[in-house]
Amino acid sequence: MANPILVTGAAGRVGAVGRTVTELLLRQGKTVRAMVRNEDERAQALRALGAEVVAGNLLDLDSMHRAIVGCETMYFGMSVSDAYLAATVNAAAVAKHHSVKAFINMSQMTVSQMSITETTPSPQHKLHWLAEQALNWSGLPVVHVRPTVFLEGFFLTLTPDSVRESNQIRLPFGEGKTSPVAAEDVARVIAALLANPQPHIGKIYHLTGPQSENMHFFAQEYSKALGRTITFQDIPVEPWRDELLKRGWPVHVVNHLAAMGDLHRAGRFDRLSDDVLTLTGQRPLSVQEFVRMNAATFTASAKAKGA
Repeated sequence: MANPILVTGAAGRVGAVGRTVTELLLRQGKTVRAMVRNEDERAQALRALGAEVVAGNLLDLDSMHRAIVGCETMYFGMSVSDAYLAATVNAAAVAKHHSVKAFINMSQMTVSQMSITETTPSPQHKLHWLAEQALNWSGLPVVHVRPTVFLEGFFLTLTPDSVRESNQIRLPFGEGKTSPVAAEDVARVIAALLANPQPHIGKIYHLTGPQSENMHFFAQEYSKALGRTITFQDIPVEPWRDELLKRGWPVHVVNHLAAMGDLHRAGRFDRLSDDVLTLTGQRPLSVQEFVRMNAATFTASAKAKGA
């Protein structure tokens, strides 16, 4: 039997990167070990698809030994967290011990603009940069994947309320351009790398959507997808940050999002890459296509309208 491919973060909701990578690999007939945080219905769903499921914590040494032993190829990904660097180093140390032959690392595209003398106000960006340094120093056979801002993690989370309520996208992006990428496209790239990692060892891939435009352009794309006029309303970063904190978002996450707002305003998210198309043979999803696919989320229900 083939050595299993390890996918961390596999229990994410449907459409999340780890979950989608697991599904794509299983569809290709690969043997997959899916690492999840908890034994729950999502873990059972992965078993039903044919994955071997291991429950554990990325910060726990024993968990990582159970997850990695016997795997030659692995994907490491973790959501925004102040424990991100510790988790990366823990996973890397165990991977090195077990002589992993390919370590596909989910990073972040802003790292491309950082160096030993250049950083950003985001605590998460700094952790991603340090994690890449540590992985490079480790001597592990690493491939870094650097997506830009996610359509699901950012736009599907932070724009539907105002679009439903006032037909406005309210974000602190100013006139800055952006090129959001869909988690499905990132997952397709990672699945391709895991299926045949050796030609890619030591390389860095940058993943964007097909267009880098300002939010006024994307408001028009929302309009086309939803069949009603959507406009973009720029808002100051600080009140937006305060509102996220009031909603109970973790401070580490909010500080990261606020820094992303500032960087968008400064034009630092004006990025474009063909790596999704090159690595998968399929162009990435556009904002218009994505909003159309998720139209219900951006549309007030008939019941709500009549209330």
